[in-house]
Amino acid sequence: MKLLTIETRQYLTYYHSRYRQVQAFGVDLYVMNGEGTADFWPADHYRLVGSKKIDEMIACAEEWHATEQFDGVITFSEAAVIAVASVAEALGLPGIGVDGARNSRNKLLMRQAYERAGVPIPAFRYVTELDDALAAGAEFGYPVILKPTLGAGSHLVYRVDGPQEMARDFATASEGLRNMFWINAEADDVDLGPIGLLVESFLDGPEYLMEALAWDDEVYLGSVVDRITAEGRSFDDDVHHAPTSLPAEELARVHHAVKAAARAQGLRRSVMHAEVRYHEGKPHLLEIAARVGGGGLDTIARITADYDPIRSVVDVGRGVKPPVRHYWPTGTHITAMCLICDGGVVENIEVPSEVTESDRVFLQQITARPGDVILRPPDGNTIFGFLGTTGTSKEDAFGLMTELAGKITVTLEGDR
Repeated sequence: MKLLTIETRQYLTYYHSRYRQVQAFGVDLYVMNGEGTADFWPADHYRLVGSKKIDEMIACAEEWHATEQFDGVITFSEAAVIAVASVAEALGLPGIGVDGARNSRNKLLMRQAYERAGVPIPAFRYVTELDDALAAGAEFGYPVILKPTLGAGSHLVYRVDGPQEMARDFATASEGLRNMFWINAEADDVDLGPIGLLVESFLDGPEYLMEALAWDDEVYLGSVVDRITAEGRSFDDDVHHAPTSLPAEELARVHHAVKAAARAQGLRRSVMHAEVRYHEGKPHLLEIAARVGGGGLDTIARITADYDPIRSVVDVGRGVKPPVRHYWPTGTHITAMCLICDGGVVENIEVPSEVTESDRVFLQQITARPGDVILRPPDGNTIFGFLGTTGTSKEDAFGLMTELAGKITVTLEGDR
């Protein structure tokens, strides 16, 4: 089985661990980057296009496909979802379609699709000027959320508590759009939909994350995770717990909402990362990404729900229904977190043996290397790794996780 995976613009070595998981399923994996480095992947299985122009990427993929005969095209990168749909269509391979990909990437188009289908969502307004943003804030009532239409990883997402903050955050976010990786990493010469900012009404309840699968007329919630982050003005320090605390009747309501949203987006056969937040006792859709969730959410799904999102990527990519069941927790508790540090250039990251050798650490991944640049809000939202622990309860797992995270040290250039 041969699969082609694509990054429009290389994102460090962030997805290497995912690529190795794909290979573990017996896949002969080929990698194509639009822009990137020459030493990213073994040379006989790697093509560097040298351009993000969609026609040039498609031409490279077609030439390679003529000799290798790929069974499917996949991606783990949010910024490559539309490009991969375009390549799959050109190669005549399974895909979600360019329209479905665009709806899944652009938050404004996604919101409009949800609105037409009657899916519960926050009130929203696309804004291009500060006056528009202030009017939306006044109409919805503060606090509100300000976010990019083409964001990812909570970059430039702010809770805005009043007009003064709106003026400041709107200026910061508008300027930040110019240099945001997740916008600049998109393929060139494709229709991305409107690029700008959204103001949304604030949802005041708990948030839940799902690794899900759409297959023809059904949607499966493979894994359901509680987001337990202590939120501030930005959303950059995700902490998760599983199994979910949602009771069965609420899971049924969430499933109904996610299924309706997937249909509205045009997703019929796709892996999905869905985010739902409650408001006034009712689940509202935040988004559905047509990819698996980042960080350790795939590992969490395997441990706590016996669902493998990476296996689903492999199967869906080649047009085969993955082995999946409706959500049924295994009973193992985990907590997991993104590792963040101050901004700067990484000199060294030290992970002590107490962390690496613990039999209760199920996730310990360092994604940054010496020389990498760590950006913090408002300039960016770079994480340097992930840490997850198991326990007999949420409290047990969380206590160990925070203790071990404090033992990991990051030295930035100029710190000494």
